[in-house]
Amino acid sequence: MLNQQDNELLSKVGPGTPMGNLMRQYWIPFGISSELAEPDCAPVRIMLLGEELVAFRDTDGKLGLIDNYCPHRRASLFFGRNEECGLRCVYHGWKFDINGDCIDMPSEPAESNFKDKVKVTAYPVQERGGLLWAYMGPRGTAPELPHLESNMVENTSIQIYQRECNWMQALEGDIDTVHTLFLHLGLAQYEDAPEGSWAWWHLQNRAPHFVAVDTEFGTLYGAFRPTEKGMNYWRFANFLMPFYAMTPPGVLGLGSKFRAWVPMDDTHTLAISVNETAPGGRKPPSEGNWATGQTELHPQGTGLFDRFRCVGDRENDYLIDRELQRTKSYAGLPSIFLEDQAVTTSMGDIVDRTKERLGTSDQMIIRTRQRLIKAARALLEGESPPEPDHPEWYGVRSGGAMLPVGVDWVEASSELRKGFIKHPELDLAVIGGIPAV
Repeated sequence: MLNQQDNELLSKVGPGTPMGNLMRQYWIPFGISSELAEPDCAPVRIMLLGEELVAFRDTDGKLGLIDNYCPHRRASLFFGRNEECGLRCVYHGWKFDINGDCIDMPSEPAESNFKDKVKVTAYPVQERGGLLWAYMGPRGTAPELPHLESNMVENTSIQIYQRECNWMQALEGDIDTVHTLFLHLGLAQYEDAPEGSWAWWHLQNRAPHFVAVDTEFGTLYGAFRPTEKGMNYWRFANFLMPFYAMTPPGVLGLGSKFRAWVPMDDTHTLAISVNETAPGGRKPPSEGNWATGQTELHPQGTGLFDRFRCVGDRENDYLIDRELQRTKSYAGLPSIFLEDQAVTTSMGDIVDRTKERLGTSDQMIIRTRQRLIKAARALLEGESPPEPDHPEWYGVRSGGAMLPVGVDWVEASSELRKGFIKHPELDLAVIGGIPAV
């Protein structure tokens, strides 16, 4: 468990908070290119790290992310006219470019130089692989984008869902491999999988042994199960500073993916998943005693919290079907994501970690919390995190592998955990066709 002070430090991300200051040292994905599909299109309200912002694409196709409020009389720039390389407030015509500079002030006399003294908060934006990234940190020159493989290769898919709870409790579900055998696969039996497949071994042993270590990019865990002929079945997964998770389903060395748990504010989070869909990626799961449905979204709205909202939510109990729960589905929920959504939001907006009782399977969660708290405190003492200056550290993978009993698990898996390397000798068929395995 954590004490209340550490729990608050871990959870709060607004301007001036220790964790918020840490987050701002890194590039932050906040949306997708199609939200700002063309020059001079309608601006989009963005809530990011507790700040109300407006994103727009100017006449030249350049991207801007600026304060939602006009510095004149605090009218919202969301209602502004996106025209001639700037966003013009409709209240008095003040116009701001992507750098936050006031480039026109028609309500002032022509001889006035007042516009040269007015600026609105603006953050650099980059676009890569269909994702929009913001840098909200203190550097005059932003660092390089992290080398996250699935955001840098062709044939990837992007999914974004909003989750109505604190970012860290949402992320912790992704670094907890044990829950998949209950929440997602609770009714599946090892007889449902081909004999000798990874799923077969996975479903026979719902209490694997855990190990976790710090890495240069964050933390790494391995969960292993004895199989046969002196081999262990391992699942390796990464946490990468400050909010990325790479879950272990799949074959280590085949395909790449990540999920960013981006804090909109302290109680709303964007889950941004980027998955490689080229050969070697995950295949659609077959039918069975598990959720295979899609997560339906409401149409995109224009409010700060009206983006990427799931139809299944707290108000309708995430569309739980009790008959389905009795007969076919362990949780009775329509998709894997909504299963996670229901349990993590049920903890409250911000979980009270002073009341937890953690077990041996929570080693990765404990180590990741410690890593984040330590980094936030170090920044308070003037020590900047090293990861933004080492984008290459982010070129890693997660997944499953068979390793001989007794080997150094970190060393033995190191080559397969490296990104941007082809492994034609590997085959997804070893999994056994069950999702989340």
